Amino acid sequence: MQTRPTLLLAALLLTGSAFAASPAEPVQRDVNQQQRIEQGLKSGQLNTREAARLEGEETHVEKMEANALKDGHLSKQEKARINRAENRVSGDISREKHDGQLGNPNSASSQRVQADVQRNINQQQRIEQGIQNGTLNNREIARTERAEARDTRAEARAGRDGHVSAREQARVQHDENVASRKIYRKKHNQG
Repeated sequence: MQTRPTLLLAALLLTGSAFAASPAEPVQRDVNQQQRIEQGLKSGQLNTREAARLEGEETHVEKMEANALKDGHLSKQEKARINRAENRVSGDISREKHDGQLGNPNSASSQRVQADVQRNINQQQRIEQGIQNGTLNNREIARTERAEARDTRAEARAGRDGHVSAREQARVQHDENVASRKIYRKKHNQG
């Protein structure tokens, strides 16, 4: 008969790395941050330039996630660094939304940014679903997060001057379509 500590150790070994951090929490936090940016655009609390700046900060976090997961593991230390970066972005979102600068949520530029941010939310939710149902492993998550970082960087560049033209949005959407196909292939093991 095995003792309780032996059974506990066996259970931990069977579950894999019991102390490894899950990438699901940082990805869910990405979704939440993007939703807050979108809400700020829709309410007029954020203008296009502010949203672009925040998208640039999200790019940094997504790169951190991709780099942390490229070896297939997310350590507690990496997760803590990502969490600190997300906390900074969260504070910046709050400051930007309450700084008195207003945007016009009905302007063509704001509508374009809103559509792009909504697309980011959808992409991050698809990644999160892949984590939850096991169709994406950590290395695949790293690659998809790197693609997401490229997309948010393009959005940040497009809105840097406070205006996103139809041509700039078309370029961003093309990149997002490429990333979307990659997420699909990764989730369905086609590449």
